[in-house]
Amino acid sequence: MTTLRHKPVIDETEHLEMMNAEKLLELIRQKGSMEYAGEGVSQLQHAWQCGVLAEHAGVSRSLQLASWLHDIGHMLTDLPGTPTLLGIDDRHEMLGARVLHPIWGDAVSEPVRLHVQAKRYMVTTLPGYLAKLSQDSVRSLALQGGMMNSQECDAFNANPFADDAVRLRAWDDAAKQHGVPGLYDEAVLSALRALIVSVPASHENA
Repeated sequence: MTTLRHKPVIDETEHLEMMNAEKLLELIRQKGSMEYAGEGVSQLQHAWQCGVLAEHAGVSRSLQLASWLHDIGHMLTDLPGTPTLLGIDDRHEMLGARVLHPIWGDAVSEPVRLHVQAKRYMVTTLPGYLAKLSQDSVRSLALQGGMMNSQECDAFNANPFADDAVRLRAWDDAAKQHGVPGLYDEAVLSALRALIVSVPASHENA
């Protein structure tokens, strides 16, 4: 029987609060070529596709940025290969939210933190949704808790960012189109940088 594990993905002595937008951009530049088995796209192209879908939906710039950065936690780990194939949940949503919250606050960090819960919620409440998930998303679902019970559904719905998380999750699932003509990596990073500049830092929203 495969053991499902939660693995610490970053040294807790590291000061995540010291991350800033420029460091995040450099991290994406360095690790954006990562591609997990069963996904079909790199992390950078997935982020770009997700961000474009959010932009086309006409949502706030904060939710657009959350869509771009929802998987940043994957890039903050030191795990080789595809963690789900090893039975590891890298808790990327929690790690990403920890990094994003000090920079942009809840409007960006909460949809990121909740996008895994949104997948569990949608699997539970939307017939046929499970069949639409990528191979890696199906593997991670079991590691992340599987279907929600009624109490978990109620708790998710009570969160003021639940709707944003569900929308982000839908774009997340759709943003794995292999072979779709896209921008060169530097053009993608330039587009992300322009969006970052347009989203106020959290202290400006206080």
